[in-house]
Amino acid sequence: MSQTIELEHGGAACTVFLDGPKWGETATATIGRFRCPSAEAGRALIEQAVAKISEAGVTAVLGPMDGDTWHAYRLVAESDGSPPFLMEPASGPHDREAFTAAGFAPVSAYVSTRGTLDEAIGDGLPAALEGVAVTQWDGSNPDGFVRRLYAMSAGAFERNAFFKPLDLEGFLELYAPIIPAVDPRFVLFAHDQRGDLVGFLFAIPNRLEGPMAKTIIVKTYASMRRGVGRVLLDHVHRLAREAGFSDFIHALMHVDNVSLDRSQKHAGKVFRRYELMARRLD
Repeated sequence: MSQTIELEHGGAACTVFLDGPKWGETATATIGRFRCPSAEAGRALIEQAVAKISEAGVTAVLGPMDGDTWHAYRLVAESDGSPPFLMEPASGPHDREAFTAAGFAPVSAYVSTRGTLDEAIGDGLPAALEGVAVTQWDGSNPDGFVRRLYAMSAGAFERNAFFKPLDLEGFLELYAPIIPAVDPRFVLFAHDQRGDLVGFLFAIPNRLEGPMAKTIIVKTYASMRRGVGRVLLDHVHRLAREAGFSDFIHALMHVDNVSLDRSQKHAGKVFRRYELMARRLD
């Protein structure tokens, strides 16, 4: 059987990915590329998808998720109504109700926060950690940069829930289109005294605001040593303010991750909540 199934019903559509990530020790399928004109049409479509998944012998389903967490996943559960930001997962007004009506429940929750860079930085001195140096990507060799980002991401996130390995070819296909939008000033690396990488941060201007974007989006960061994340976050805030940005978004943080606590210490306030939904079939 094909690893994907395309389904439509009453104006609703989705793709079933039969080879999803593990949910604990359980193999899953995922329902992604989901859209529906009403909660009822969405529920009926999801039930069709669940039947196909059950026929394939898979006993757990995640959604919305385009196959894995490298691609689009999560639905918007709560919002202040502000416009979406660059690279934010989108969902329709009936998506959550459709999944809930089809027997799904939240299995993982996330938030995005925002605030002003002045508030985030405050009056204190720049954050520093003895023996750790922060450098910016120089913008050269974009193919090499994406390969380096792949190696760092795969290593940093392999212990996350619902992680599923992605090969280099798939990663290059995913990230190559966004390289033209990347500003090298906001791609940071932290190294220790031996030259070993101990953290990285990837931020990007919110191009959806137009050519004069005022908001810097902290999309991804990770640290392999205590305190490095704090240094990287403070560093990118200061760089962005110097470059003329006024606001920040800390994007898509798991509610149990230390990054949310760190964001709130930098005056970040939650403005959007997201959920990944799940249902067991056995």
